[in-house]
Amino acid sequence: MDQLKPPTGCRGFPLTIGRGQAYVGKIVDRLLLLLYSLIILVASIVVLFTASSWIPLEQAGQMLSNFYFEKSFAYPAIIISLIMLLISVRFLILTLRRGRSQAPSIDQRTDFGDIRISIETVENLSLKAAGRIKGAKDLRARVRVNQSGLEITIRTIVDGESSIPELTEEMQSTVKSYIEDITGIPVASVTVFVANIVQSAPTFKSRVE
Repeated sequence: MDQLKPPTGCRGFPLTIGRGQAYVGKIVDRLLLLLYSLIILVASIVVLFTASSWIPLEQAGQMLSNFYFEKSFAYPAIIISLIMLLISVRFLILTLRRGRSQAPSIDQRTDFGDIRISIETVENLSLKAAGRIKGAKDLRARVRVNQSGLEITIRTIVDGESSIPELTEEMQSTVKSYIEDITGIPVASVTVFVANIVQSAPTFKSRVE
């Protein structure tokens, strides 16, 4: 499993990405899917040729007869059928589990056990920290995980009254410190995207003549 080491001064323990734990399983599933697809392709071609009368009736009958009476034909067919059955059951279980799968998370291993923190939790904490910055409105957050830590992207609209470089730098520092203090997860980068400025409604002064 990929390990993430906290930076100096940051609480926490080695981390693993929740979805990375099934990496080997995904490779196996892809190989099974490839095998399954090849078998289905060959079977589809045989059925198509037979239904289109491209395979003579006598030859098709002889083939079926071999499956009934020749063990050299019957045993491979049984083995292939069992493999197809097992792969089908595997894919059925994966399909049923996918609907109940847990949200993407980051796993922390401590001396007392494992701690799982969902990506959504980190995103909400990032929004809470960014919301402390005066002049930032309509905040949105997205979190990704890489080898060096969390990559946090904050989208915001500013009021246009504060210096944007100072505002964004303060937001980056605040979010990084807050996430590392609260979760113990190292933050590799905080990207701030200023989408727009707040459009204030025009004011009209009445004139009394």
